Amino acid sequence: MRRLQASSSLMGDDKDEKKVAPYTNIITRTHAELDLTNQAAVEAFFAQEKPEYIFLAAAKVGGILANNTYPADFIYQNLAIQTNIIHAAYKNQVKRLLFLGSSCIYPRDCHQPMKEEYLLTGPLESSNEPYAIAKIAGIKLCESYSRQYGCHFFSIMPTNLYGSNDNYDLADSHVLPALIRKAHEAKQGSCGELVVWGSGQPRREFLYVDDLADASVFLMQKGVNTGIYNIGTGIDITIRQLAETVLEVVGFKGKIVFDISKPDGTPRKLLDVSRMNQLGWQASTTLRKGIEQTYADYCAKLN
Repeated sequence: MRRLQASSSLMGDDKDEKKVAPYTNIITRTHAELDLTNQAAVEAFFAQEKPEYIFLAAAKVGGILANNTYPADFIYQNLAIQTNIIHAAYKNQVKRLLFLGSSCIYPRDCHQPMKEEYLLTGPLESSNEPYAIAKIAGIKLCESYSRQYGCHFFSIMPTNLYGSNDNYDLADSHVLPALIRKAHEAKQGSCGELVVWGSGQPRREFLYVDDLADASVFLMQKGVNTGIYNIGTGIDITIRQLAETVLEVVGFKGKIVFDISKPDGTPRKLLDVSRMNQLGWQASTTLRKGIEQTYADYCAKLN
């Protein structure tokens, strides 16, 4: 689901982080309510609502299967969404805009852990290159509008996200919610094994969605004006370890079978989160606790 979130006011003085209180007038639109690829519709939204602060989380997203199947959709829709919103934000003198990039847009064989300055230092992972190029363009849009017009537009680079209200559709979901659904269905069907794509050796870092929200508000209230900030835990695990943890939480007792005919994707994606730590923020949700909360959310949606 694509969603635009904005705020029209803050309590306190925006220039003094100690006085800034939580946002008081939250404005959101679902994809059904506002097609962000439609420039006229986006400009009408800005003209009507006059948002002052933008959290630009809207995007066309998905896992390896979806990226390989719909490359044109991934590059076109993301380019259109971010171009329309960022330009409208400039025209309407938005005070501050936060744009969400992604850790998967760093070079495929990037030095680990990945620092913000490593962006565009090597070839991208081929399985999600169209998406990555679109997201890089969004980051450069923010940098360019900030440099030319003095806009306060900045970007964050979240690692792999998961949590409540996740997408559990096996056709276009990411690895963790897909594993939760497959493990639950295997358990309910009394299957003896669970098939996982790839070798199980790639390493991934995972961030609970509430921690991302907390980091986003933290940066907005901190008065950040420009730049790129990695958002993650600074800890990664193998896909095999992830699958084992999901199976423990779900209670599936069968064995894991790895389908090596399927792609692994990038070998490793671990973020260097020292910049955020130095600003005074770090993630608070452990992976085990986050998976437990996400599985509870999945089960609740089945009832």
